[in-house]
Amino acid sequence: MRAFLIVLDGVGLGALPDAADYGDAGSHTLRHVAEANGGLRLPTLERLGLGCIEPLPGVRALGDPRGAYGRMAERSKGKDSTTGHWELAGIVSERAFPTYPRGFPEDLLERFARRVGREWLGNVAASGTEIIARLGAEHQRTGKLIVYTSADSVFQIAAHEETVPLPELYEACRVARTLLTDEHAVGRVIARPFTGAAGSYRRTANRRDFSLPPPGATLLDRLTERGLQVFTIGKVDELFAGRGVTEAVHTKDNAEGEALLCELARGSGEGLVFANLVDFDQQYGHRNDPSGFARALEQFDGRAAELIGSLRSDEMCLITADHGNDPTTPSTDHSREYVPLLVAGPRVRSGADLGTRETFADVAATLCEMFSLARPAAGRSFLREVRA
Repeated sequence: MRAFLIVLDGVGLGALPDAADYGDAGSHTLRHVAEANGGLRLPTLERLGLGCIEPLPGVRALGDPRGAYGRMAERSKGKDSTTGHWELAGIVSERAFPTYPRGFPEDLLERFARRVGREWLGNVAASGTEIIARLGAEHQRTGKLIVYTSADSVFQIAAHEETVPLPELYEACRVARTLLTDEHAVGRVIARPFTGAAGSYRRTANRRDFSLPPPGATLLDRLTERGLQVFTIGKVDELFAGRGVTEAVHTKDNAEGEALLCELARGSGEGLVFANLVDFDQQYGHRNDPSGFARALEQFDGRAAELIGSLRSDEMCLITADHGNDPTTPSTDHSREYVPLLVAGPRVRSGADLGTRETFADVAATLCEMFSLARPAAGRSFLREVRA
């Protein structure tokens, strides 16, 4: 047996009941992207039942969808990729990771500077593209690292690839990860390399995430302990600190990840293929670009048809997200939203309405049942609801 779990990073489906507590009241990534573009053209996701979950401009609610469909609420505290992916794998985070809207403590940054041998600039909450535009030239002149954060629990280090070589930048992130523990245990340390000249800086595809290890056994751990393969695409392995992963491929963009998914689907295999397609979030959500967001969704829709058409009788594909990132709001940060849940495959019962799931961990519970593994502490399997 094999399952494909595809996370459309940042593709939310409407504000959760507690969204106002996170400053996200009224967010609805998919609907607002559709409205901003005069509707979305997503025939593959439409056939699976996307329009049956709730109304979306351009996406019909078919009377006979070919997949199972529903939406999921996040039970964890937060709206970060780490908490979202951990919950999909069966870990509910009862405490939110710390955030630093006013920057990190200076004594922490002084220890960081001594360890890495470079001073720092910034130490503010900011958009990544804005801060490199503002501080990039000074960084190149002085060699100081640009340190910044966001509304999420992240410690981000930006550096020009010609000023700070990638291995040195990654090592600085590893140092930061060792310092950011206990009360300062942020969810992720992120390397944000960029290139170009002042006035035209651009971030590169050499981003790396350095996450905390999950606090308990995940779906990935259970699979590998049974001797099954866990093949990750994109940043997934980094979000689990490499644990429970047998093979990982980092991709530069959605197109590369989608091509690899289709290639794997055409071949044989077993276990789990766990992919994160980050462009929706990184390229379009954080940059408030609903047009680019729509193009990326329509591109994925075309490749999804190819992938689903290649599935064997013992394979299943689950398409979901980890949080929202509404590009039509003033914020450039993640949004606290429901996420879509679409399930496809030769043995999936057409038109199964999965309703609103109480936790992302229902995905882990379902896959554990599919592979006859011990069920996670959180989550309720929907395998019997989707099996034809």
